Amino acid sequence: MQSYWEEERKKHKEYESLKNNLSVSVCVIGGGITGLTTAYYLSKNTSVAVVEKERICSSTSGKNTGKVTSQHGLFYKYLIDSQGKEYAKKYLEANQKAINDIESIINKEKINCDFERETAYVFTKKETEIDKLKDEQKVVDKLNKGISKFVKTTDLPMEMQGAIMFENQAKIHPVKYAYGLADSILKNNGRIYENSKVTDIKKENGKYAVYINKSKITADYVVVATRYPFMVVPGYYFLKMYQSTSYAIVIDTKTKLFKGMYINCEVPNMSFRTIKDGDRELLLAVGYDYKTGTDEFKDGYARLETIVRRMYPNSEILYKWSAEDCITLDKIPYIGNYSNMMPNVFVATGFNKWGLTFSNIAANIIKNKILGIENEYEDLFRAQRIEPIKNRQEVGNMLKEANKSILWSKFKVPKTELDDIKIGEGKIVEVNHKKVGIYKANNGEVFKVKPVCTHLGCELHFNNIDKVWECPCHGSKFSYDGKSIEVPSNKDLKS
Repeated sequence: MQSYWEEERKKHKEYESLKNNLSVSVCVIGGGITGLTTAYYLSKNTSVAVVEKERICSSTSGKNTGKVTSQHGLFYKYLIDSQGKEYAKKYLEANQKAINDIESIINKEKINCDFERETAYVFTKKETEIDKLKDEQKVVDKLNKGISKFVKTTDLPMEMQGAIMFENQAKIHPVKYAYGLADSILKNNGRIYENSKVTDIKKENGKYAVYINKSKITADYVVVATRYPFMVVPGYYFLKMYQSTSYAIVIDTKTKLFKGMYINCEVPNMSFRTIKDGDRELLLAVGYDYKTGTDEFKDGYARLETIVRRMYPNSEILYKWSAEDCITLDKIPYIGNYSNMMPNVFVATGFNKWGLTFSNIAANIIKNKILGIENEYEDLFRAQRIEPIKNRQEVGNMLKEANKSILWSKFKVPKTELDDIKIGEGKIVEVNHKKVGIYKANNGEVFKVKPVCTHLGCELHFNNIDKVWECPCHGSKFSYDGKSIEVPSNKDLKS
């Protein structure tokens, strides 16, 4: 489903797809904000090409909250406990710098993307969570005195027990920002190719050959900025991350709205911000995250709508969509060298739902590595770190899920008749002793697929809200008729 932000794309014509072989210094795979920011910085110094399998800013970058903030929930106490005070301080500095760097790009390139400084709040409705909020605020105050305050009331018309406020954060229109970056890349003689899906990366004659359709780009350096790396090996990122899907709705409340950006600290999660839309203000509500490929928090759209209507009874729902994010097991992104086996290939992934701020951090780190410049934040996010995994429970869950999915065909499954499947519903059934993924469209047409992820062979789950096949192991998504729509898989399902 198209997001509110993606309406902006209608104002821009498509970039051409790659049809001929090309040689550049840097090939950036992924036309989201991370890939575009990296290409923007590098285009000032060297030749660069961006390749995107669909249209730029068409995946998570075009479906996010548009928040640019160093306020990442109740996170800094966790960082100090797990990584130490100096680490937490540099993490906060890196994110604060990214906000300023994004504003600097916008001002320098005169990008009209509705950039606005705003106060960010993390709040709770539960009295039992107040001590956690106060402890977090004290920790943040030690890292950067004056950046945060604990408050008991806010402008959000929702009952709450308290909140931590981070002043001088920001919000933007992400797709307008992306097209501004793209225009700047072209002005610097960089190149952008849409509808150009990468199928392979190979080392050839001391350089990298990035294969796209029937053509290839030869490059000295490659940047994988696809949200979830599509290469299984080397790197093994599928063992270090899982994917989480969030629901989002945009609402016309027909009334004056609040000031500030908000996210709660409990489960289920909720996030709120306003959007200027001509003469009116709209409300963006996001939340009810669930691990992709599971039934947790079914129908988050309806749940979010119920919450919004309690605040604004006369609301009109204008847009609904869902977005996927990579969650690392230690809650810290992977930025830098992809693998020792692939020198001069770089990766940026695992942004844990704070991708706009990390897009700039990642772009600066990777740009500096390619240009041979030291970056003071590089060690914080090393992609090749091999420290003991702290979130052992999540690793166990991932392995159980993968094992269950891969071995499922060994178990006897009760036969389900095709007639039992409702119109507009998808399900895995057993037909002639073989598992088949069935979806019945509203017009009664039946679509059949092999319900096995083309990434690593896990059995798929059908999401009857978004009408997509989801992988519970690593988060690949496929349309109801089997088309690959979300990485790490980039191959369609067999029909």
